[in-house]
Amino acid sequence: MMASPPIPARISQERVLVLDFGSQYAQLIARRVREQNVYCEIVRHDITAARVRELAPLGLILSGGPASVYEPAAPQCDPELFDLGLPILGICYGMQLACQALGGQVDHAPSREYGRAMCQIQAADPLFEGVSPHTQVWMSHGDQVAHIADSFLPLASTETCPYAAIKHRQLPVYGLQFHPEVTHTPEGGKVLANFLHRICGTTGTWKLGDFAAESIARIRKQVGNNRVICGLSGGVDSSVVAALLAEAIGPQLSCILVDNGLLRQDEEAAVIREFSDHFQTDLHVVKAEERFLAELAGITDPQEKRRRIGHAFITCFAQEAAQIEGAKYLAQGTLYPDVIESGAAVDGPADTIKLHHNVGGLPDELGFELIEPLRDLFKDEVRKLGLQLGLPEDIVWRHPFPGPGLAVRCLGEVTQSRLETLRAADAIVVGEILSAGLYRETSQAFAVLLPVQSVGVMGDSRTYDDALAVRCVNTDDFMTADWSHLPYELLAKISTRIINEVPGVNRVVYDISSKPPATIEWE
Repeated sequence: MMASPPIPARISQERVLVLDFGSQYAQLIARRVREQNVYCEIVRHDITAARVRELAPLGLILSGGPASVYEPAAPQCDPELFDLGLPILGICYGMQLACQALGGQVDHAPSREYGRAMCQIQAADPLFEGVSPHTQVWMSHGDQVAHIADSFLPLASTETCPYAAIKHRQLPVYGLQFHPEVTHTPEGGKVLANFLHRICGTTGTWKLGDFAAESIARIRKQVGNNRVICGLSGGVDSSVVAALLAEAIGPQLSCILVDNGLLRQDEEAAVIREFSDHFQTDLHVVKAEERFLAELAGITDPQEKRRRIGHAFITCFAQEAAQIEGAKYLAQGTLYPDVIESGAAVDGPADTIKLHHNVGGLPDELGFELIEPLRDLFKDEVRKLGLQLGLPEDIVWRHPFPGPGLAVRCLGEVTQSRLETLRAADAIVVGEILSAGLYRETSQAFAVLLPVQSVGVMGDSRTYDDALAVRCVNTDDFMTADWSHLPYELLAKISTRIINEVPGVNRVVYDISSKPPATIEWE
């Protein structure tokens, strides 16, 4: 199978690399950089200086991380990175690593800082141009720089952290003990913008419009006169891929909807209606519910669910595509977080957070060449691209739906009866949020069927039925998320309707955990 095409020259000419040391915020750093119209990639923390030279970035950002830099097994970077002459910004662990590598000392902090703190800017520097002398920052560290070498200059401090920001006197190396990428640091965007534009010298030339035009040209050149197969799920990712392909190759596109029995209520009918009317595409619908349920029988492990669904998905595609004359390419809605979290990026982090149904377990004998035009984009960038391509807002703003479908919202074993229960409850959750006018005010809302039974009383009878969780979050980028503060009256209505209308459920709970530490999906 061919690898995905390299990044177009225009996109990569102003590139910044984020070295990931295990930070929960690494993807958020990259997202904030892109908000400044600078293309950014996340790479391994141990990427070599030679490889960095090949990628030719304008700057490096060393992320935070959970380890202590003085521990023997702590992740390190190639020390030759500091000899490249590139601007480097170390954040939290990244700052400590840079200071230790260049002569400083890192110790366990006498007073650990978690949360908001007031930071005082002590020295004028381009990094803090336009930033208030006293600014709120977000701290999350148990270690801090205890001593800096004479080659470093302190730039800012907090009440308990004397070196909240530093710079090297000769090298373009900066360090921040706080996290500028999170919204809890209100002026963090200014700090990152200053690093990118004033220190790295970026001009902000990366635009989604350029991305769309170059992707269309690249697809046309790659595909030629051949036919492309695109999987449709009704979600924004596959919809934008289809729109991009329709613009690039028109009638050479065939779309396949696999009804795996894991779709939301009435989703198949909605997809057929939207892509027959709007795209007028060559649409094939594969009925495969029995096949997927057989694959999932007795399986409770989330990763194994994803693997089996991915395998069955590709098999169904291959069988259907074999009946489509001239099919050579398979297009998928893989996004950048999917690539990073699945460990599939060439220079990206190796640890696998989860298997993605697109990027995990594709067999070499698939028979298609792969096209993943969105694999360098984050979710909010995909939405913007969809609007640029002329997609209707009801498609673009549809809440995300996981590739493995309801299987990863049906905790425990996946059966037809449990799916019917979950599907009915999920429809009530989404329907009531729509009726309350809050659908666009929330980022993702759904039901989760738990493998937990509890005692209840319905009428005069004792019940021992399933518990169901309602999950609703707000987020700008899906890298971090907070639970939605839905009105109590709305939550009460959702709970009452589910318990009254969905057989087998006698308890509804509301998930009030944020990401991190939780994820948005439960599996």
